[in-house]
Amino acid sequence: MPQQMQANIRFRFAVQSARLASGESVELPPLVMLGWYVNTSDTAPYPADVEAGDIWTFSIKLKAPHGHINPHGFDYELWLWEQDMHATGYVRRGVHDAPPILITRSWTHPIERLRQRVRQRIYAQLGDQQGAGVVLALLLGDQASIDRADWDVFRATGVAHLMAISGLHITALAWLVARCMGWIWRRSDLWSKVSWCMGLPAQKAAMLSALVTAVGYSAFTGWAIPAQRTVWMLCAVLTLRMYGLRWPAYQVLLFAATVVLVADPWAFMQAGFWLSFMAVSILFVGSQSFQFLPALIREQFLMSVCMAPIGLLFFHQVSLVGFFANLVAVPWVTCVVTPLCMLGLLVPMAWNLAAWAVWGQGFCLSWMASFSWAQWSAPAAPWWLGVLSMAGMFIFAMPVAWWWRLSGALCIWPVLHWHVPRPLYGEFELMGADMGQGHAVLVRTAHHSLLYDTGPRYSPETDAGQRVLVPLLMAFGERLDRVIISHQDSDHSGGANSVLKMQAQAEVLTSIPSDHLLRAMHPMQLCVAGQQWQWDGVHFLVLHPQKTDYAKKRKPNAMSCVLRIESASGTSALLVADIEAAQEKQLLQSGIDLKSDWLLVPHHGSATSSTTSFLKAVSPSMAWVQAGYRNRFGHPRPDVMARYETQGIRVFQSVWCGASIWRSDQPQQMRCARDEYRRYWHHLPPIDSAPKVK
Repeated sequence: MPQQMQANIRFRFAVQSARLASGESVELPPLVMLGWYVNTSDTAPYPADVEAGDIWTFSIKLKAPHGHINPHGFDYELWLWEQDMHATGYVRRGVHDAPPILITRSWTHPIERLRQRVRQRIYAQLGDQQGAGVVLALLLGDQASIDRADWDVFRATGVAHLMAISGLHITALAWLVARCMGWIWRRSDLWSKVSWCMGLPAQKAAMLSALVTAVGYSAFTGWAIPAQRTVWMLCAVLTLRMYGLRWPAYQVLLFAATVVLVADPWAFMQAGFWLSFMAVSILFVGSQSFQFLPALIREQFLMSVCMAPIGLLFFHQVSLVGFFANLVAVPWVTCVVTPLCMLGLLVPMAWNLAAWAVWGQGFCLSWMASFSWAQWSAPAAPWWLGVLSMAGMFIFAMPVAWWWRLSGALCIWPVLHWHVPRPLYGEFELMGADMGQGHAVLVRTAHHSLLYDTGPRYSPETDAGQRVLVPLLMAFGERLDRVIISHQDSDHSGGANSVLKMQAQAEVLTSIPSDHLLRAMHPMQLCVAGQQWQWDGVHFLVLHPQKTDYAKKRKPNAMSCVLRIESASGTSALLVADIEAAQEKQLLQSGIDLKSDWLLVPHHGSATSSTTSFLKAVSPSMAWVQAGYRNRFGHPRPDVMARYETQGIRVFQSVWCGASIWRSDQPQQMRCARDEYRRYWHHLPPIDSAPKVK
């Protein structure tokens, strides 16, 4: 379905024909991802008019599928590759662009169109009522409709799996339909001259109805991997029962996994595949081991304890209240909320009841999530430790001697106590995150961490803090001591709220005005030239702005906090945010030693910065540009990059490097995530954006 984001919309578009603006025909990928963004001056048709199956003519701007590559981060390019989408873009609405034209509406995608109509009915019935997103997720599998704040609560309490169409929901509906059909079939002689059981036994009729229900419901909810796994397992079990045969449970599960992978080999790369099949495997193995516990408690114990390692492996966090939250949420969602969502297809008022039930559940879950210890995170351990911990949990769940179970439980110990290697005393490390058009650099010493800027805000729903920085900090097990928000521009402060919500203990230095919204969310101190401190033998010094600058009315870029970092051996780095030529001149006139080995390129490589005199004074051996791929500002400017080349400075860009890591004890080396994590589906940026090394 097209995904609505306030007034904007994103959708997959199957290209039938295309031509350039000049009129020449051009061949495009058969499937592309498009966004349609509304301006206040737009006239109809609006994005809300787009429905699955429509045939439109658009003026669009396309680019290669380029995502962010960060250690242990989400691989957007892999996701696009799995979906067979080899270009992304947006609908152009400029004065000189041809307006979008709806050619015809069709039912070429009937299931998606039906799902979209149902979604419109739910929104019409519930409006902005709290819980509407969960109703959509449970009925249609539309997880994107759930608010970000709700997702935070669900993850903290370990019930996020319930917000998808799970095997439990599908099997429960199939079982209910089978019971009803069996009851009707056995009493068919009450309204028919001949009993239907003479042609087909009631048991087989019930099985067939259950299978048809499972397939139909799974297709209607988006055919996700957990739904596919359930359908194929039901298909195998019911077919075997019809012929009086029986397979062991593990054989049924392997059959389902084989069918899923044959139909979609890329499912192997998705976390949902492993979570779904591993969860069922644990239940099969552990069902014979803990029979002294009631069924619901036994299943939740197995899921909470034995699935913890795979949760740490994929998400670097585990809920400590998940066992208790699931004891409440599983029966409530399965027996109350989900049936009300389905009943709403016949009686729309049931959707209101479902939303109220979600609100009541949310109140309880929010209380559980409010505990400071509700969620525990661990650094990302090597994959082989993750495999060892999963093997240990299988042994723990198996019906074996207690000492075998104890040895299995001990296999998770290395994962829980893994620590990412840190710089030596007196040295520091800089990690430039890959997040598009924005700044965020993580500074690590032997025992301390600092985050310089928090990246951009992508939309009202999400920002770089939530998408990139929070997962990155969790994967490295970082506890920030200080955050510097250089200035108020959204490409530097956009992710601050998400970061500070996770890292509430961090001190904040900033030049943001006192009336800014961020100042009310967290205690902050003004950054002023001369502030300095020392961590683990590494010296930190703020060079700009001056205290007198705050009394002057200057634009945000001119107030950027400038930080110089120097190791015990004298290796240094200079982080300058968005200072421009005037501030570069001010720094030169201050008489401060600006010589540094590593430089954060000012203002993303804008023409307003990186003057020749400034570059000569800093004289870095390498520089780092954080800018978005094909950004609308044209950063970094070619003429600016030419200045760096003239000075013999190696320039690395996040566009082709991904996230970068530079260490003060190896000042001539820059590690690029796109090189270390290179896969054949990753986009290769133009070669002219790479550094020219003599």
